[in-house]
Amino acid sequence: MKSKSLDFRQIEWWIVTSATLIAFLIILFNYRPQFYNDSGFAIFKFASRLLILGVLYSAFHLIHMVLIPKYQRESQKWPSIVWIVVTGLASFGICALFGFNAELVKTPFPTYFLGIVVLYACYLIGSNLLEQALTPPRIRDFQLYNFTRLILSYLFTLFLLIQLDSISSEGPAIIFGIFIPVILIASLYNFFLVYGKKKQGKLKQSRWYNWGLVSVIFLIFLIISIEENQEEIFFLGGLGVNAFIQLIFFPLTSLVFRKYDSFMGQITSLSSQVDQGHASFDFLRSQINPHFLFNALNTLYASALIENAEKTSDGIQKLGDMMRFMLHENQLPLIPLSREIDYLRNYLDLQYLRFGSQENLDLDIQITDSQCHGEVAPMLIIPFVENAFKHGISAKEKSWIRLNLRCISGSVHLDLVNSVHPEKPSGDQAREESGIGLDNVKKRLELLYPNRHQLNIIANDSDYFVHLSVQIHTS
Repeated sequence: MKSKSLDFRQIEWWIVTSATLIAFLIILFNYRPQFYNDSGFAIFKFASRLLILGVLYSAFHLIHMVLIPKYQRESQKWPSIVWIVVTGLASFGICALFGFNAELVKTPFPTYFLGIVVLYACYLIGSNLLEQALTPPRIRDFQLYNFTRLILSYLFTLFLLIQLDSISSEGPAIIFGIFIPVILIASLYNFFLVYGKKKQGKLKQSRWYNWGLVSVIFLIFLIISIEENQEEIFFLGGLGVNAFIQLIFFPLTSLVFRKYDSFMGQITSLSSQVDQGHASFDFLRSQINPHFLFNALNTLYASALIENAEKTSDGIQKLGDMMRFMLHENQLPLIPLSREIDYLRNYLDLQYLRFGSQENLDLDIQITDSQCHGEVAPMLIIPFVENAFKHGISAKEKSWIRLNLRCISGSVHLDLVNSVHPEKPSGDQAREESGIGLDNVKKRLELLYPNRHQLNIIANDSDYFVHLSVQIHTS
């Protein structure tokens, strides 16, 4: 509750659903007609109550759970606005027609409907103001916001039931306004003072609080019995209420609390495992940076020996761009795919400085980024390209690297083929065996894109083929 906001749209739906169910049961038991005695109008009036309640609840569900989220999510607002207006007018027409003909309201215009609309609009405005005033960064955490918003949701539902007095009587409002708070207070009393003290090992304090509650209830019914001059109120009321609390309510809520504690313990254990996984993931990602940095520095060193300063300065500029990428964007969970492709182009330009004049090397690079919109995790493509340059180039034999990068249907696709030259000097071989780039990217793909990526690697004596496709995150 302290770390993030509750999902109030679901909470509001559940509160209104509970209140509607209470009103439905009140109508069902209080106004149920005797079909063999009552007139057809009495049956029509009973059915109208249920129909109006169902229409109002359906309109609330459609507007609150479907249309408003769609309005907030989509760029084109007017279709959602039109449907909200149509839903409101349709529900108003049904409520007006059946309410007036069933004599539930005295005028063709149901004033309670207008009251509900105004109440709902005020609730939305109040919720928005609370979100603006009581959430970070203005407030340190969401604790005060969550508590205040819960109270506002409860009051909204209570006043909604009051507006529906003409349809379902005052019974649902009394139940929702009195009995539910009493149950909530009794549950909190058990959680913190009876069950809570017992869980802490303070059995004596737990008993004191428990017997103190029993004494207070007896005292309340004693005062009532004296006022009414009826002794049976003290015995029947005090004994009945205390028996219900001690034999049914406290054991049942204590069972719920034990289940809650067990559930929270499992969440804590899983959170610890997730934190360990994040730590391992961060360690894996941090290992990538020096790997690429040393390769780039070796490339610039070789280029500086054989070239004049013009190409070397160009290489240094590209290396600077790559280092800025690694220091800043590489630490982000997601980056624009265009930045990943820019990094790839800088890397390829550095390799051209090193191998561009080699006659036995055939480089075919095709990058089509016109459809590459969205975000990906950083450093997913480069390890495969770097591996191709490490293993695919020989100073003596015919070598080739063919790269094709493009975006199709919300995914980025890389096809990469390079020649294979297994005869390497022992020093290079040792360095390759200690390399970690491909292992890192495979583990990162499994962690970040489960069931949302495809990686195929086929190798033989002369070719090494990689196909990688990753779904792009779109806003």
